[in-house]
Amino acid sequence: MSRIGKLPIQIPDGVKINIGPDKIKIEGPKGKLEHNVNPEFNYELDNKELKITFKNKNDLSKINKMFYGMERSILNNKIKGVVQEYTKVLLLKGVGYKAQMQGEAISLTVGFTHPVVYKLPKSVKAEIDSSTKIIKIILKSCDKEMVGKAAAEIRKIKPPEPYQGKGIMYEDERVRRKVGKAAATAGAPGASSSK
Repeated sequence: MSRIGKLPIQIPDGVKINIGPDKIKIEGPKGKLEHNVNPEFNYELDNKELKITFKNKNDLSKINKMFYGMERSILNNKIKGVVQEYTKVLLLKGVGYKAQMQGEAISLTVGFTHPVVYKLPKSVKAEIDSSTKIIKIILKSCDKEMVGKAAAEIRKIKPPEPYQGKGIMYEDERVRRKVGKAAATAGAPGASSSK
């Protein structure tokens, strides 16, 4: 990870970065983000590059090297995000399952007695695609961490169950299906049908 940390971050055209004592402000065509300054590091703008270096070069422990690479990755994701938003797509699979926008929230009808309302984080936008049999919830944000967190929280409302595959799942998720007890018994060796 320390090798990753040493790499300068390229700043795309149209992105403004302001390094303050406590926060780094990042602004681009898709939005604004902030990043908390880590007191272990120096942050330096050099033309179209952002460089991160250790303040104390004598303390290069394994843990510090790991955080070095992580710090660079998080900042790089935020800089990319204000230029091109991150997207997460969720699928609703189930008879009668519905999703609709209610202002800054999503109302989900997913097999409970009442709809479940999920309030979106401020930095995350959503749209519902009901044009096909399987409903899609499309989440977008310039903050990669927040869009991932929102998708995980929505999925948690009704995770996909392994028998019929019903529930809320990621678009690229493969649900491991299980055979129901009745089907397993019927197909078991030595099982015979009653006459």
